[in-house]
Amino acid sequence: MIPGGGQPNMQQLLQQAQKMQQDLARAQEELARTEVDGQAGGGLVKATVTGSGELRSLVIDPKAVDPEDTETLADLVVAAVQAANENAQQLQQQKLGPLTQGLGGMPGLPF
Repeated sequence: MIPGGGQPNMQQLLQQAQKMQQDLARAQEELARTEVDGQAGGGLVKATVTGSGELRSLVIDPKAVDPEDTETLADLVVAAVQAANENAQQLQQQKLGPLTQGLGGMPGLPF
């Protein structure tokens, strides 16, 4: 039961929403700075992405390079980038999940 006839305190709701929005922005900034790795081919190809999914680096072991078989190398690159992005998505869930769940209950917010 909410005191005052059942109407929520709009000022309090706005402050709570603003704090959640600030927390979410901070978490997104942290994700953009955090780097995660993925690899394929037993480490022959390694990709590094930010927590927000931006590819930062790609390291290819010379053993993975066969001029006669560029398709395998391409597959390894794709697999390494996908693995790094999966790790980035897990990081996003860890950082943003609790924040977006809290926003889901706020009336008028598109979450």
